[in-house]
Amino acid sequence: MRILFIASGSPATVFALAPLATAARNAGHEVFMASIEDMVPYIAGAGIPALSIAPSSVRRFSRTDRAGNPIALPETPEQELDFAGRWFGRMAAACMDALLELTEVWRPDLVVGGSMSYAAPLLATRLGVPYVRQAWDTGDAWRTDPSASDELQPELKELGLDRLPDPDLFVDICPPSLRPHDAPPAQMMRWVPANGQRKLEPWMYTRGARPRVLITSGSRLVFAKETGFLRRLVADMAALNAEPVIATLDEVATGLRDELPGVRAGWVPLDVVVPTCDLVVHHAGGVTALTAMNAGVPQLIVPQGGNFIEAGQRISDFGAAITLMPDDNTPEAVEQAGRALLTDPSYRERARLLSREIAALPPPAEVVGALERLAATRTAGDVQH
Repeated sequence: MRILFIASGSPATVFALAPLATAARNAGHEVFMASIEDMVPYIAGAGIPALSIAPSSVRRFSRTDRAGNPIALPETPEQELDFAGRWFGRMAAACMDALLELTEVWRPDLVVGGSMSYAAPLLATRLGVPYVRQAWDTGDAWRTDPSASDELQPELKELGLDRLPDPDLFVDICPPSLRPHDAPPAQMMRWVPANGQRKLEPWMYTRGARPRVLITSGSRLVFAKETGFLRRLVADMAALNAEPVIATLDEVATGLRDELPGVRAGWVPLDVVVPTCDLVVHHAGGVTALTAMNAGVPQLIVPQGGNFIEAGQRISDFGAAITLMPDDNTPEAVEQAGRALLTDPSYRERARLLSREIAALPPPAEVVGALERLAATRTAGDVQH
């Protein structure tokens, strides 16, 4: 079987799909993963055949409309959902020509798209093959579908549709305790970290004498370059007598190491380092949050925008994290929250409960069987007709 996975415009969208794509390859299926040009190195680095389907960076789609005119940035959570759906929709539209050209010589039997990889349902509908949607994180991606449908009206009309079609199968990786009450039915799957790797150093997999706090603004350059956010969090953690580790892009880390002597900073394999940590402080990144949950480590979530805020709040409501919204994000509040997360054992107990929930879900290799059955059912139906 040929399976086409479609990621999006950040490394996290590649890392989230990589375990299932790898499991499908290991099961003997022919697998490609497609995304914009900037993501090709991350796909190839995960050992998956990589396709470039658009030359542009994320910034073009998220800052300008289809005609290239600047667009206003969102100011409220509701506007954020509409904004995200529309720019992911524009990205999907820009990818369609390359995807259709691909299918003239390599036709997939199944298309798997990430949470907001809207090119996936468009392509699957055009080809008449099953469409699988896989969650990237614990966020509620389906809430952006209406605005994406509005953005994609020209493409949908060509298909005789007025909205994006529902997936034939939804694969969710959210721990059951964190699933919202209105979440759609899903094939559950265990989340497996698939971040980038590098040569390991002993400190990465051993604990030091002090509590270790990992601080990150994610792998998206738009966040990582906001080094003021990272420097301030390091300063806020200083009163806790903790060992800070800044996980960021190497090009950003050079300046941070000059300004913060003795602080470890750079690209680190989170799946290795996070289990040695006592706390993870981040910008409300979905994959970062799942990495911490998988390792049973409490989190301090300091949102820097994005549509994962509500999902992050659910982790806090569960008792495995504290979320500080912008109005509450003062040095005193960060220090107080960090101290509570490091000293109150209830946060680690709740985080470990989420870790056990994740471990109990079906592994990606098992979910490949669900993909195979879906494709076989569609093939059988086509034969009968």
